[in-house]
Amino acid sequence: MSGIITRRNFLRSSALAGTGLVLAGCDQFDFLGSRDSPVRQAMERANVLTYRAQRALIGDQTLARTYAASEIRQGQRPNGSTDPTTPEYMFLRAQDFASYTLKVTGMVERPLEFTLAELRNMPSRSQITRHDCVEGWSCIAKWTGTPLGPILDMARVQQGARFAVYHCFDNIQRTLTGDILYYESSDLVDAYHPQTLLSYGLNDQVLPVANGAPVRLRIERALGYKQPKYLHTIELVDDLSAFGKGKGGYWPDLGYDWYGGI
Repeated sequence: MSGIITRRNFLRSSALAGTGLVLAGCDQFDFLGSRDSPVRQAMERANVLTYRAQRALIGDQTLARTYAASEIRQGQRPNGSTDPTTPEYMFLRAQDFASYTLKVTGMVERPLEFTLAELRNMPSRSQITRHDCVEGWSCIAKWTGTPLGPILDMARVQQGARFAVYHCFDNIQRTLTGDILYYESSDLVDAYHPQTLLSYGLNDQVLPVANGAPVRLRIERALGYKQPKYLHTIELVDDLSAFGKGKGGYWPDLGYDWYGGI
């Protein structure tokens, strides 16, 4: 237990120290031209400042606002991909996800796999929160699932790990050379946050396919694109440059803010 406490204290104390997104492979502004561009440099500085400022202002464990059940006035609006067509996903869906497994890999001492039934049998948490989309709409819904932090504790994250990369079945873009699969990432402060859930339930029902079944990650203090659907693997890493275009997620690869905090 003392090792876990030390690990979490380390994450809290190091969140502001040298987390520099550019050094971590999160250089987000390729569309602004060369690295010497004054506009590009200013936006990069602003992005890192926003990340550090939000960490300083809201703290590592500050909870997102929760709502009363009476404030759920509509179903959770599906957005983005709503029906993945990768062969792996279609096979699992045809079996009602009976053979689904969630993997925890990378910089861990103990790689793990969990079936959907095992996740549902773990201690759970329900929270009614507001989903804020970068497109400008929001929706209040009740999410139920397994907190991610204890699962990372079970896998024993190695000391040098800095990020969790979330791999998905979601073939969000099809090209002549093949499908581009959705992925996202977070730092370990957000991964260990008590409201970060591996969600398998929505509004007291089984999570629908359109909303990310069988498992959708919820990082409640972040925008909607940081809540990856159709999750199958969590990979712990010390650098993001090896994934996609090296910016930490499908939308960050296209110029969106990596942190995406609200």
